[in-house]
Amino acid sequence: MKNQQPVGILAIQGDFALHAKMLDRIGAPWLLVKHASDLANAGSLIMPGGESTTILKFFEGENLGPAILDFAAQGKPIFGTCAGAILLAKHVLNPDQSHLGLIDITVERNAYGRQIDSAIRQGVLLNGTGDTVKGPTAEPANQAPGNQVRHDGHSRERGNPQRSAEHGRPIEMVFIRAPIIRRVGEGVRVLGRAEGLPVLVEQGNILVATFHPELTEDETIHRYFLNKAT
Repeated sequence: MKNQQPVGILAIQGDFALHAKMLDRIGAPWLLVKHASDLANAGSLIMPGGESTTILKFFEGENLGPAILDFAAQGKPIFGTCAGAILLAKHVLNPDQSHLGLIDITVERNAYGRQIDSAIRQGVLLNGTGDTVKGPTAEPANQAPGNQVRHDGHSRERGNPQRSAEHGRPIEMVFIRAPIIRRVGEGVRVLGRAEGLPVLVEQGNILVATFHPELTEDETIHRYFLNKAT
């Protein structure tokens, strides 16, 4: 990774330091992004978890929203976790709020419950995502009837049994006041699931996770993101 441009880590609020620690362990260069001008030196961007409403207030003061949209338009990879996923989504529920609309998903904020309801869940990276970080073959999420994702606490996605089955590499996933992806749109690929729900999805240069991979020792997802930037 000697020739790789630094990964920008949005450092307004949230657990950005843990993403930096993960990149240090991998040996990838990084820089903190607090102002729109900082993006000029980054080859990719991580938008960490935190409070999406708080982050949005800083976006307004620093003009970061338009800067990130321009960054994405250049084809540079962006990875959003938890609150970052909310900010990158096309539609936001419970309640609606400003968002960048860079990936065609609908997310429901705090859908797993309050902070006390945070949990570690067993998930899977689909179709060898965790074994082959160079371009996994994931579920295309535009196959009916899988577009609409329903969740009532214990339900599973109905319809195509091949889409409902969780086959792949097991991975520990940490959920903290996490959003739920309620809908995945045309062209969005599902790379990971937990309890029947899509939790790691990708569209073009945008990757989002509703959980916190930086809170575990597993480097797989960060390495996958870094591969997008090379």
